[in-house]
Amino acid sequence: MLQRTPLYDAHRSAGARMVPFAGWEMPLHYGSQLEEHHAVRRQAGMFDVSHMNQMDLAGPQAEAFLRMLLPNDVARLAEGQALYTCMLNEQGGILDDLIVYRLASGRYRLVANAATREPDLAWIRAHLHDWDARLEPRPDLAMIAVQGPRAREAVLDRAEPGERQLLEALAPFHAAELPSGWLVGRTGYTGEDGFEIMLPAGAAPELWARLRAAGVRPAGLGARDTLRLEAGMLLYGQDMDESVTPLESGLGWTVVWDPAERAFIGREALEAQRSSGPRRGLVGLLPEGRAIPRAGCAVHLPTGSGVVTSGTFSPTLQRGIALARVPAGVEDAVEVEIRGRRVPARVVKPRFVRHGKALID
Repeated sequence: MLQRTPLYDAHRSAGARMVPFAGWEMPLHYGSQLEEHHAVRRQAGMFDVSHMNQMDLAGPQAEAFLRMLLPNDVARLAEGQALYTCMLNEQGGILDDLIVYRLASGRYRLVANAATREPDLAWIRAHLHDWDARLEPRPDLAMIAVQGPRAREAVLDRAEPGERQLLEALAPFHAAELPSGWLVGRTGYTGEDGFEIMLPAGAAPELWARLRAAGVRPAGLGARDTLRLEAGMLLYGQDMDESVTPLESGLGWTVVWDPAERAFIGREALEAQRSSGPRRGLVGLLPEGRAIPRAGCAVHLPTGSGVVTSGTFSPTLQRGIALARVPAGVEDAVEVEIRGRRVPARVVKPRFVRHGKALID
């Protein structure tokens, strides 16, 4: 049976088309995926992301444990800062990607993907037993992402005076614990500014209603996918999984190599791959004309072949865009096989749109 978020009734009353997603019943759109996409790029939209796997980690060895578990280094975080990281197996394959927030008193909030909830919990617990730290899943929490050029304004205008001061001071990839107990991060998955608000499940419907009354448009999974792909943000299970490493996925920047003595899971495999050079990489593609690539489309090039991992029509650019895994070193043009026809495509950096502006010619 599919799980439902605390906002299920609000979605149904707004006419959302509900679909199964990672074991949850989630809104695909509220009538127009295109309008929801543009609302986030131009004004403000909000997403119910309560299905995400929120976990708290605390204890004297919480930091040391995370430095072993993750290739990015939480020791670099000051209180209130956040980082993006992968979680790897011993072969360097990506088990999941997540955000880690450093809270007061040596506590951490981890936000990982819904589809990998049970494997993630099992993996972390299997490695935690020798450490003085405690993992607490947080199914009692909901999460609302408010994104767009007017997103912060919409949230700030509805905050209490003391809370507003805390939120106004947040820099990107920082978070604040409010007196109410809510955790608000200046993070997101759309390429726009905004907040991700983690709050008690029972408080979510009221906040959703207040934001909607203020003109923040509800947006579903469809718009979330086109927005994140325009921004060059990867989707776990599609653009990355256990079969690839961060070095093969454009995520080498999430691996902190210094100090050399930090023995994080997967380090040995990544060092060997870094030494020999990854044989594959992730690139952006711009097919010619009106062709729209989709995941699974073959990519042809003189030195071998590749595959589209994510592809869509970009509402902002009004053209097809894609992420593709191809042999390392591809810098020019390729051909993408779309509906039995080979379409020329330009290789670009895998970021197409950020903050409403095109990053490609």
